[in-house]
Amino acid sequence: MTQTGHESSHTLDATGLFCPEPVMMLHKKIREIAVGQTLLVMATDPSTTRDIPKFCHFLGHTLIEVKEEGRTYHYYIRKQAG
Repeated sequence: MTQTGHESSHTLDATGLFCPEPVMMLHKKIREIAVGQTLLVMATDPSTTRDIPKFCHFLGHTLIEVKEEGRTYHYYIRKQAG
């Protein structure tokens, strides 16, 4: 269980990476998990605050929550059927 109360089935640590790497890694990871599972993405690149919500919107995944803890962004994403 995370501090926000969301459980994540999988975690992707993209801290220290810059655009486009976090979204490229997210794209690969989301293909590896099952529909309905959740993914916690941790990133430090501020451009992810724009890129990850757009990724979810265009591919139909649910962005459950975005939290900023210190200089790290936490994105909770639920994979939806394509």
